[in-house]
Amino acid sequence: MDLKGKTALVTGATAGIGRATALELARDGAHVIVSGRDPRRGAETVAAIEAEGGSARFVAADLGDLASVARLAEEAADADVLINNAGTYTFSPTADQDVASFETMFDVNVRGAFFLTAALAPRMAARGWGSIVNITTMAAEVGFVGGAAYGASKAALAALTRSWAAEFAASNVRVNSVSPGPTTTEGTTEVMGPEAIAQVGSTVPLDRSATADEIARVVAFVASPRASYATGGTFATDGGRAAV
Repeated sequence: MDLKGKTALVTGATAGIGRATALELARDGAHVIVSGRDPRRGAETVAAIEAEGGSARFVAADLGDLASVARLAEEAADADVLINNAGTYTFSPTADQDVASFETMFDVNVRGAFFLTAALAPRMAARGWGSIVNITTMAAEVGFVGGAAYGASKAALAALTRSWAAEFAASNVRVNSVSPGPTTTEGTTEVMGPEAIAQVGSTVPLDRSATADEIARVVAFVASPRASYATGGTFATDGGRAAV
């Protein structure tokens, strides 16, 4: 129960890696603020946490809307742990990338995370403890045809990780990234299809895709006091893809 007495905010927590992370943090003792756009799925995630004996509440937010980000920051002002997980992706050849989806990826993946962190990290610093984990992707380090815009947005988040780690370390606020590889979730299955996920999984040394729970366990470790001397790092959770 490394996070007993702490409050953790997980964005994009109503499905996939975010939902699995919310459950994992609750198992570690945190009160979890489950955030997402869908109140029904948010209520289901809260119910799943409570069914295991954990504590949680739902706050609706759209990370692509700065007014919504500001409201979330006020609702989660007591957060000791922030998991910047909410993200969106569109895969397209560079010449075919439309402006709208490009802007949406940067609004959600970069701008939303930036201003949420800008609101919450100083409050953590004032209390003398905090942990922020940004969820990036192996596409931020490895080139993929059709993944230029998405990879660039996540590479920006990785760069923010390093800058924030330097900025807030003196106040005992740690900032790290977790970089997942191919992961089977409801969202990736819907967008890519199971065959495509399996194909990408076959390109990593472990020769398979991850489950959301496998990623969530790494996120929970990095967020927790067990990783107390880690800040500014990117934890590759990609089946070895970044190594080869």
